[in-house]
Amino acid sequence: MATKQQDYTAMMKDMMGAFPVDTKAMEDAFKTQATLSEKLSGVALEAAEKSAEISSAWTKDTIAKMAEMSKAKAEPADYAKAMTDFASASAEVAAENMAAYAEIAKKVQMETVELLMAAGKDMSEDATAAVKKATNDATAAAKKATAAAK
Repeated sequence: MATKQQDYTAMMKDMMGAFPVDTKAMEDAFKTQATLSEKLSGVALEAAEKSAEISSAWTKDTIAKMAEMSKAKAEPADYAKAMTDFASASAEVAAENMAAYAEIAKKVQMETVELLMAAGKDMSEDATAAVKKATNDATAAAKKATAAAK
C-alpha cells in the first residue's frame, strides 16, 4: 500500500507565488539605512578629525611651554616661578581645550539627533507605503484565489 507523498516544495512555491513580496520596499529600506549610516559616519569622522586637531595643538603648546620651563635659570627662585607659570598656563589651556571638546560633542549630538529624526520620518513613510502596497497585493491575491476556487 504505497501512498503518494505530497510535494511540499511545489505547494510552498504556489503559496509564495500567490502572495508576492515587494522587493522594491526592501531595497528602499536598505538604501535609506545605508544613507543614514553614511551620514552618521561622516559626523563621527568629522568629530574625530577636529578632536585630533585639538589634541595635536594642545600637545605642541605643552611641549613649547615645557621647553621654556626647562631652560637654565640664574636664580633658584626663577625655577619656582617657571613651574608656577607653566602650571597656570597649562590649567588655562586645559580649560580652553576641554571647552572645545565639549563644543565638538555638542555638535555631534545635535547632528545625530537631527539625522535620526529625519531617518525615522523617512522610514515611517517607507513602512506606511510598503504596508499599504502589501495590503493591496494581499487583497488582490486573496480575491484572485477566491475567484479561482469558484
